[in-house]
Amino acid sequence: MCLVALALDVHPRFPLVLASNRDEFFERPAALLDWWTPEGASRPVLGGRDLRNGGTWMALSAGGRLALVTNVRNPADNDAAAPSRGEIVTDWLAGAHSLDAFGPRLLARGYNGVNLLAADLAANPGWTWMSNRAGPPQRLAHGVHGLSNARLDTPWPKVERLKGRLQEALATARSADALAESLFHALADRTVPADSELPSTGVPTEWERWLAPAFIRTPDARYGTRCSTLLIAERMADGALFTRLIERSHAPGDGLPATERRVELPDWPPRPPALPGRR
Repeated sequence: MCLVALALDVHPRFPLVLASNRDEFFERPAALLDWWTPEGASRPVLGGRDLRNGGTWMALSAGGRLALVTNVRNPADNDAAAPSRGEIVTDWLAGAHSLDAFGPRLLARGYNGVNLLAADLAANPGWTWMSNRAGPPQRLAHGVHGLSNARLDTPWPKVERLKGRLQEALATARSADALAESLFHALADRTVPADSELPSTGVPTEWERWLAPAFIRTPDARYGTRCSTLLIAERMADGALFTRLIERSHAPGDGLPATERRVELPDWPPRPPALPGRR
């Protein structure tokens, strides 16, 4: 993922909503959203799959864990021999360690700059952001948060625009499908901010312009937004959550229809078991 907006307990009907774009070179092979079992794991995960290194940019487990990663953009800080950041997600989903214990693992592995958003929603409703390039882990407060290729809630124009569009969509949506369409429209935004608003991340200004919209296409069509993914958790009458994970995969050329995959997860994340003596 290279752009994410996340709404936590902003709307009583939709307590968890995530809207994200994954940007990557189109030549890098990847599998579409599906259940698959990472190498060395005993349980499957739901997400896309990087077919070059075997990891993923975003996935969830049936047990209620979820994680996604974004790169920290700084070309001068990249090591071509560093391990793939995609393994961070599957490591978290397959493991039994807490987020507090996971932070040192993230720092110790020698990854290039990376952000991780992760949660174990069946055990604890809270979310955590951590990075191997910036400060201690941060627990996310209720509200709307945004992340791209810098620290959490860094006010890049596309981050701020998507956060605003997410708030607007939640305020007006009458159904999960209507909410999804509003968010896909927001993720397709190709607005390029003025040069004075561009971040300075160590790439040429021309690239800063190309990378500035929510939806990216370089002029040669070699790099851009590969897929747009939504996670919408809807609270049902009995208190359980009904979660939809929807992915639209985009071809390199403009004007080509997206491939949509949708997975519905009744009672996800699963509710924790009742404590002894309680009903």
